[in-house]
Amino acid sequence: MVSRSYSNLLDLATGAADQAPAAGALGALRRRLPRVVTNSGLIDDSPASPSVPPRPRTIVVANQLPIRSHRPASPEEPWTFDWDEDALLRHLHHTSPPSMEFIYIGCLRDDIPQAEQDAVAQALLDTHNCVPAFLPPDIAERYYHGFCKQHLWPLFHYMLPLSPDLGGRFDRALWQAYVSANKIFADKVLEVINPDDDFVWVHDYHLMVLPTFLRKRFNRIKLGFFLHSPFPSSEIYKTLPVREELLRALLNSDLIGFHTFDYARHFLSCCSRMLGLSYESKRGNICLEYYGRTVSIKILPVGVHMEQLKAVLGQPETEAKVAELMGMYMGKGRVVMLGVDDMDIFKGISLKLLAMEELLRQHPEWRGKLVLVQVANPARGRGKDVAEVQAETYAMVRRINEVYGEPGYEPVVLIDEPLQFYERVAYYVIAEVCLVTAVRDGMNLIPYEYIVSRQGNEALDRMLLRQGKPEGKKSMLVVSEFIGCSPSLSGAVRVNPWNIEAVADAMESALVLPESEKRLRHDKHFRYVNTHDVGYWANSFLVDLKRTCVDHDKRRCWGIGFGLRFRVVSLDLSFKKLSLESILMAYRRAKKRAVLLDYDGTLMPQAINKSPSAESVRILNSLCRDKSNEVYLCSGYDRRTLHEWFPCENLGIAAEHGYFVRCRRDAEWQTCITAADCSWKQIAKPVMRLYRETTDGSTIEDRETVLVWNYEDADPDFGSCQAKELVDHLESVLANEPVSVKTTPHSVEVKPQGVSKGLVARRMLASMQERGECPDFVLCIGDDKSDEDMFQLLATAPCGASLASKAEVFACTVGRKPSKAKYYLDDAAEVVRLMLGLSYVSEELALANHRDEDDDSSLDVWE
Repeated sequence: MVSRSYSNLLDLATGAADQAPAAGALGALRRRLPRVVTNSGLIDDSPASPSVPPRPRTIVVANQLPIRSHRPASPEEPWTFDWDEDALLRHLHHTSPPSMEFIYIGCLRDDIPQAEQDAVAQALLDTHNCVPAFLPPDIAERYYHGFCKQHLWPLFHYMLPLSPDLGGRFDRALWQAYVSANKIFADKVLEVINPDDDFVWVHDYHLMVLPTFLRKRFNRIKLGFFLHSPFPSSEIYKTLPVREELLRALLNSDLIGFHTFDYARHFLSCCSRMLGLSYESKRGNICLEYYGRTVSIKILPVGVHMEQLKAVLGQPETEAKVAELMGMYMGKGRVVMLGVDDMDIFKGISLKLLAMEELLRQHPEWRGKLVLVQVANPARGRGKDVAEVQAETYAMVRRINEVYGEPGYEPVVLIDEPLQFYERVAYYVIAEVCLVTAVRDGMNLIPYEYIVSRQGNEALDRMLLRQGKPEGKKSMLVVSEFIGCSPSLSGAVRVNPWNIEAVADAMESALVLPESEKRLRHDKHFRYVNTHDVGYWANSFLVDLKRTCVDHDKRRCWGIGFGLRFRVVSLDLSFKKLSLESILMAYRRAKKRAVLLDYDGTLMPQAINKSPSAESVRILNSLCRDKSNEVYLCSGYDRRTLHEWFPCENLGIAAEHGYFVRCRRDAEWQTCITAADCSWKQIAKPVMRLYRETTDGSTIEDRETVLVWNYEDADPDFGSCQAKELVDHLESVLANEPVSVKTTPHSVEVKPQGVSKGLVARRMLASMQERGECPDFVLCIGDDKSDEDMFQLLATAPCGASLASKAEVFACTVGRKPSKAKYYLDDAAEVVRLMLGLSYVSEELALANHRDEDDDSSLDVWE
């Protein structure tokens, strides 16, 4: 049996029973695929030559298989299958290197009776390398037509469920079916995956929680996800009740792909606003750090299958259809504009028809000559909105034809029956203009297909030339600003489909543009489409996925969290959690100890009230009373505040990141560097005030030697943007001043050059060395970038000269994140527990010493 150890992961969320794979299908998989995982840590030992490296393999997971199934004529006959050559996923096989093997996992379009599912699975595996996912009918209905089409699809196309008629209210039962369906897909992946070698590529919004299931089972799985639909802005997306669950599930991928930067930007904004994650660009790649894992963002629009299109253009039936259409339109002096859309509410068919009506009204010279051929493919969804779109479209076509038509001429030709691909290509060939007015669409490859078709071939060129068309390739596009391919088509006439008059003007200008200009635009578009085809897209994604996963085996990984909040922590092999037991033993053994502590975020969690608790002060007092300890508190706060907060006699304090230092409460404050001239504040303050006034929620903290602009309570996106601008502005105006401008989470600081917490650590250790008290135990804990200077110092050779020969050093950061420290603790609460444990040891040792002294005194009296 396949391992079911993951099967209860989301039972609480879904309430669904586990779906076990059919035994016959699983047996077939094992016989066909020698690298089938059968149990955790066990792989089938089918014969294989050890000298031959495994063939690269990608498991492609999508809602539907690229397969057409044919129902048998009688129950005794088997099902038959052939490839759907129009399917995008099928093109991956044609355009990838021969060395790459693809396995497809998805549903079939037809319902297969349960008794025949094993035989169908066997046949698909043997003939097509496909693994079907059979969903129970009730789950399939609620998963696809329910959650996918009623919730995700409208929302991702910017349609809010403001009333039950507009998408419907959120239904928890549909969400549970969605999760259950994704779980069944995960079962199928786990049946065939070899996690050490295989790549998994998940497609589209139907399977957005699938990465969580797969990452739960294999922490180091090489997993990519590509979203083919738009991703809405954060203002739209955050209305979804399960918004965090979907974001966290996507972040369990290694690489997330989007068609355009806008879609990626919206996703990153949601991660920032809802999960507090920030992104950065590393050598041109956008990356998110998620619990130590690097999640890369890929921005690349999909292309068309060039070889398929060229082959279709050369088919005899295509040429025959082109000849037929030329006789219907060109032979009668007609000019054809073409629209090809699904019959749904987001394709903007009615807006296109209104623009056509406006064009005929404003330009009577086009009446009797211009024909809009609208190909309306069947809608993929269903419901009241689809019926309304159909009724509206039919009504508008009738009205336009009645008003502007004449005997033998209809200005709008509506084709509402499915066309063969070659028929659609034939319409592309004869169309002078292609018109796409979708109000929202993920990509839309119709313009790309049109461009390639208009490039044509020699036979088609001769046919067009006979009709009196001038030589030279040309095409004209009028495209909506709201579709994914629009940014790639710089020569197209871009329109706002809601502006009917502007669309009508664009249509007219596309018709009358000079022939030379049309050819220039076509050449530019064809060069792009020809070089950025579906093969380029797929290979580029898989190369980036491989690059992103290259360090998987070099890191320690483990899972945390329950249900859909599951995620994997990934850390460097040398990065370990600080063990309370081991550090207490080292602390107990030590003769002289050095302790350096950050305050905000380390001893004290990030909160509105920044003052320390009575417990924290008591713990520090206890540690400071131990004569074997040298304890320093390093903070960015000013010295007056720290003096009031910590009434500890023997506590050393470094204020304002180490500019002011004192070794005990009754000592004088000293400076780590030569006294700074703070006249630069007169330059920096007005600049910071400007950004405070223009950034709601930001504040300015004026300390003795430091100026801080804090945007913790501002809008995260706007605050981060303003922070970058402020840094550039300050670096410009302070270029000749002896200060440095630093960014920290939610703030920008200006402080004297040369000041760092690393100087405090060096000064403390040097002072102890001068007194002949080199520590044999060093503990340093901090939580942000300013503390990395201390960690780096403790790792350098010069620091070793200030320590005892067998000193034990514990550099510890707070939170599991990349750091120069070798250890980590999860949060400030764990730091406080650790310090409490150390204080107990100090008190215990003090009590033991006191008893020893009493025993010695008693012995002296007796003697």
